[in-house]
Amino acid sequence: MKFDLPSFLMGYGAGAGTMLLGKHLRPLLMEVATAAYRFVDSVAARAAMKQEDLEDLLAEAKARARGSERTRPVGEAQA
Repeated sequence: MKFDLPSFLMGYGAGAGTMLLGKHLRPLLMEVATAAYRFVDSVAARAAMKQEDLEDLLAEAKARARGSERTRPVGEAQA
C-alpha cells in the first residue's frame, strides 16, 4: 500500500481540528443536550396529562353506560 501524503495530512488535520474545536464545542453541545432533555420532559408531561384526561373521559362514559338508569333526571320518563 502506497503512502499518500495529502490523505495523511487531511486525516491529521481532521484529528487535530477535532481536538481543538472539541473544547470550544463542549459548552454548545451541553446547551443543545439540555434543551433536548427539557423538550422531551415537557412532551412527556403533556402526554401524561392528556392520557389522564382520556382516562377520565372513558371512565365517565363507562359510568354513564353502566348506570344510565340511575343518572337520568327525575322528571324524565323511563322506557
